[in-house]
Amino acid sequence: MAQTLTEIKELLAERGMSPRKSLGQNFLIDQNLARRLVETSGVGPGDLVLEVGPGTGALTEVTLDAGCEVIACELDAGLAGLLRDRFEGESRFSLVEGDCLGRGKSLSEDVARALDGRPFTLVANLPYGAATTLMLTLLTKWPACKGQFVTIQKEVADRLLAGPATPKAYGGISVIAQALGTVERVATLAPECFWPRPEITSAMVSVRRRPDPLEPDPDRWPRLAELVAEIFAQRRKQLGSTLKRLNAGGLELPEGVLATHRPEALSVEQVVALCRGVDGMGAREGG
Repeated sequence: MAQTLTEIKELLAERGMSPRKSLGQNFLIDQNLARRLVETSGVGPGDLVLEVGPGTGALTEVTLDAGCEVIACELDAGLAGLLRDRFEGESRFSLVEGDCLGRGKSLSEDVARALDGRPFTLVANLPYGAATTLMLTLLTKWPACKGQFVTIQKEVADRLLAGPATPKAYGGISVIAQALGTVERVATLAPECFWPRPEITSAMVSVRRRPDPLEPDPDRWPRLAELVAEIFAQRRKQLGSTLKRLNAGGLELPEGVLATHRPEALSVEQVVALCRGVDGMGAREGG
């Protein structure tokens, strides 16, 4: 069973602790939503789950009840101690204390060591500050991550789902998420679903790994992410200018793409095709 708000407050009070705004600690207190997140992920007995920002372990309990093995990563030393005590003797629970991210926007060595190359699923109420970087890292550098089922800022969810029809939200993260995964909004979460109440609305999203990613070679996913970021770095400039900056001014453009287009006008498929062309031109020049 997921923890109630009263239980969460009692767990913290016993240790003289309170939520830390600096770490983006907003605990999910809606038990139905916690169960819905785990159910949507489809994880079950024997599955490996990575949880980042477990807090007091409310979602962790639901995931363990589903029969999963859970690797939890908690940055807050006080909460890490609480989790060790709470799940002491639980063989399917292990804790990594520290930042989930290491150098170069990759998973920390400790988290990577705990995962040990095994297939896993991210199921988490993510700290807002880490959400975008972590999700992109798992999408582009960890093919073993089968899917991500998370609560995040609604604004980030909107960006993950956006297309050319919503140019203000559409950008690099939209392209990468949709090129390599299938993104769905599971629910919109009011501030009342959390304690303390955040000042923004949140969303629950799923990002399932595509069986047919637009870039089929996982070794090229990090490079794709780099090029997509370069193309959207000056999103209001025409592509002709951007391609010159990337030393690809003579590139033959994909079908339907004009040098006068701006990045935000291109479909996900067109952006990926453009990146493939830019990368290929660079490889030819390098050779």
